[in-house]
Amino acid sequence: MSALRRSTDPSVEEREWLTLVERKLVLVVVHTLTYGKRLVEVLSLLEADFRVQVVFTAPPHVFGDEVPRYLEGLGGAVLPWDEAVRMRFDLALAAGPRGVEKISGPVIAMSHGAGYLKRLVSVRQPGVAGLRRQDLVPGGRLPAAVAVPHHAELADLERHCPEVLPLTHVVGDPVHDRIAASLPLRARYRRALGLADGEKLVVVVSTWGARSSFGRFEALLPRLAAELPARRFRSVILVHPNVWSGHGSWQVRAWLARCAGSGTALVPPEADWRSVLIAADWIIGDHGSVTLYGTLTGAPILLAGSPDREINPASPAATLAVTAPALSPAHPLVGQLRYTAAEYRREEYAAIASRITSEPGRFNRNMRRLMYRVLGLGRPAHEPVTVPLPEPPPLDTWARGRREVPA
Repeated sequence: MSALRRSTDPSVEEREWLTLVERKLVLVVVHTLTYGKRLVEVLSLLEADFRVQVVFTAPPHVFGDEVPRYLEGLGGAVLPWDEAVRMRFDLALAAGPRGVEKISGPVIAMSHGAGYLKRLVSVRQPGVAGLRRQDLVPGGRLPAAVAVPHHAELADLERHCPEVLPLTHVVGDPVHDRIAASLPLRARYRRALGLADGEKLVVVVSTWGARSSFGRFEALLPRLAAELPARRFRSVILVHPNVWSGHGSWQVRAWLARCAGSGTALVPPEADWRSVLIAADWIIGDHGSVTLYGTLTGAPILLAGSPDREINPASPAATLAVTAPALSPAHPLVGQLRYTAAEYRREEYAAIASRITSEPGRFNRNMRRLMYRVLGLGRPAHEPVTVPLPEPPPLDTWARGRREVPA
């Protein structure tokens, strides 16, 4: 029986088209575009292994609108959700809990951002997103393993969901490691973006939610065009994929159309934002993961929003909120950027960045070991390499509003 025919329900149609059979079958559970991009980062650890077949599925999710097109761009085999839950798998990878208890097979649960930053307060079951019991044990079912980025998470797990502590592995953070490996290529990324010598890049970042900096864009973005001298500054906007999915791609582009008209680039949700972050001279951000990853780059950070109620007080985002200067509506923007640069202390931000992962540079090694242990296979006899990020397209490409197919 072939890998994709291992159904728990005899009514599932058998797939007769496979050439390689009896593979270990890995299911990648892509609820949202954000989850998918994080999980694809992990899949590089299974490349070139003919013992493994990877398939994808997209469970229903309120922020899942962009997922089908993203998976189509990847070119992976995609199973309908109702079929996936009637099959057996040797491993499932998930960066979110919704519906995961329906999957037949061992599940490795992992975070989808820079640790666990967001505190949920206006919900039926408040707590830190990703660390609540319903996030870790969905439907009352324990995962095979929980992969966390930092040893500090262990204390939270012991307090909130002690039954998963024996299943938890500190593996590190893949985005941290890719950014760290790519920092020496900053000049190359800036050339690829089309930045001229001496031109400064301001990267404006927003997470999602009512208290994100996106809610302040109506006031902030006109200032980029009006106050930043066009010959000395370029600006680019990174908006969380959940904003695009929640409001619709057309609506987000319509809201920000005037920015594109003034030359500000809008990075599409499927694009890789990490090389853009590395190229930044300043980051204007909020309490989301992308702003926190900005502490790795050496770019001074100016906070346009950082709501205390939504930040996990034990997270590095809480430290960043009291370290980075806050954007003022009453003072000139160029002066605030200069002040932020003058006050920037690399050691302070490096200390914050060190709290993203306690296994810097070792995510690939640790995560591959964990996955192959769950698969019941010996891991390949070579060191997994952290590959530097590819060059981004020119900013003018995004300023014209063209879409990008995921690499």
